[in-house]
This record gives sequence, C-alpha cells and structure tokens, in this order.
Amino acid sequence: MGSKSDTARMDKCIEVLKNFGVEYEFKTLSAHRMPEEVADYAQKADQRGIKVLICGAGMAAHLAGAVAANCVLPVIGIPLSGSALNGLDALLSTVQMPKGIPVATVAVDGAENAGYLAVQILALNNPSLKSALLKHRREAAQPK
Repeated sequence: MGSKSDTARMDKCIEVLKNFGVEYEFKTLSAHRMPEEVADYAQKADQRGIKVLICGAGMAAHLAGAVAANCVLPVIGIPLSGSALNGLDALLSTVQMPKGIPVATVAVDGAENAGYLAVQILALNNPSLKSALLKHRREAAQPK
C-alpha cells in the first residue's frame, strides 16, 4: 500500500487471503516518496516466491503502475478513496496503463475483490486452493 493511512481499507484484502490460507507480505511503499524501494521490491518479488502483487494507493499515486513496470508478475491495483476526488484520480491512474504494462484494476476501495482475484490467479496452479474457492462460491450462493 502507498501509505500507512491506507491500512483500514486494505484489511478486507488481507482477510480474504487469510481465509484461504494464502501467505502474504504487507508493506508500505510509496511510488513517489520511495521510488527506488518500490522498484527493488518489485524486481525481487519473483525471487522471493511471490506470485501476485496487490497494490492499493489513493490520490493520483500510482503504486500498481510503478510495480508493474518493474516485474512481469500479475499486478492487481486497488484505487483508494480519500482524496478530494473520492478515488476517481486513483482509479484513472490505475486503470490507464500503457500497452504491455497491464494492471488488473478493481473498484475504488475494492480490496476484498482484489483478494478474491489473487486467490483465483493462484488457484490456476493449486488444486486445493481451487477447491476451496469453488466451495466458497457454492456457500455464497446459498440463500441466507
């Protein structure tokens, strides 16, 4: 995430990952205040066994784009609200990527869906995770 103040909005993503038993790292790295650290983190992510990167940032800060520019792993961007534009600036900076540097983008403050999308990506090569995801979907479809 781009700032410690984003923690509360990122918690739903962490909750999804925990519920599926997915290991994760939780870092605060600002694309604009710490560009070298962001680049280094993204460039070495694959070596550490990371398979998907989820980046949440608000305002026009573009953490997901900076990460995607420095690796070939799937990157999921979560535009966060909190600015005078209620997240529209973050949404546009996350979704408008140049050709060849994609960022999968969820809704403004869509941290929960970012977690589910990461689980779906990981489930492509993990039968037990796929099974857990299918079970979750069946349970979610049951009338309450």
